[in-house]
Amino acid sequence: MTLTVLDGAYRQRPRDGHVANFLLLCPAGAGPLCCLRVKSRRTPVQNCYICGMEQVLQGKSAKLFVLLAGVFVTTALVAEFIGVKIFSLEMSLGFAPANLRILGYGQLSFNLTAGVLLWPVVFVLTDIINEYFGPRGVRFLSWMTVVLIAFAFLVIYVAIRLEPAGFWPRSHLTRLATEAQREAMEARVSDYDAAFGIVFGQSLWIIIGSLVAFLVGQILDVVSFHRIKQWTGEEKIWLRATGSTLISQLVDSFVVLFIAFYLGAHWPFTRVLAIGLINYMYKFVMAIALTPAIYAMHYVIERYLGPEEAERLRQLAMQNT
Repeated sequence: MTLTVLDGAYRQRPRDGHVANFLLLCPAGAGPLCCLRVKSRRTPVQNCYICGMEQVLQGKSAKLFVLLAGVFVTTALVAEFIGVKIFSLEMSLGFAPANLRILGYGQLSFNLTAGVLLWPVVFVLTDIINEYFGPRGVRFLSWMTVVLIAFAFLVIYVAIRLEPAGFWPRSHLTRLATEAQREAMEARVSDYDAAFGIVFGQSLWIIIGSLVAFLVGQILDVVSFHRIKQWTGEEKIWLRATGSTLISQLVDSFVVLFIAFYLGAHWPFTRVLAIGLINYMYKFVMAIALTPAIYAMHYVIERYLGPEEAERLRQLAMQNT
């Protein structure tokens, strides 16, 4: 039978256990009527489900959080996977290697993991999320990101150990047009399957170090961000955003090296410190350089939310500790 429900009140009720089709009149008065199947008269129908979900999805603050969360998680995942490559910053920019001497170790240059291209973006996003959604929002995304990264590495571990199809290890050679191209490629990469395992098969110590450093850095970023904001108020965005990033990146730079190479590879502690300082120099400069981007993101978000909603979120974020 078909029953009409007005403003969440039943005109007629089915017997217990009877499956009925309810024709719902949308309380918001928008659009066509919506249908809902229920099994018991004890099942309340308070609102039109479709319109209710539309209201949730149309909320600007909800859309903003989903967008920031998506970019945050994606950036962190990509940074983890491209981090296996070590590149020369100086040579990439067309300069000679710096060849610095730090703590007795000479010829140290800015040889960095490719992940450092994206990790500063993650920490900027942390500050933006912290500003509008508070520490709980940051902690939720940080733990979710760690779980997803660990899951991704588990899937890659399984994929590496799958037996390759007979043609696949040399399939990258058959795509080349000439024999000379094939010979040149084979001299560089003779086994596609082995190369896959080398590129994606990071050591367990590096994975653990990266995840622990990420979590520790996020916790420090959240705490220092809100401490600075409590001292300075709503003013001086640059101080709380850039300052918290500099603090968290300082610890992050050394934690990952300590776990991955001091504990995992038994490097001398002074060598870990020397390379950590090189990494932090880069991150320090990037944190300062990205300060205008923080103001730009604030401007865009304030325009999108409107002054009242933006202020409401900021106030809730300060309480949401």
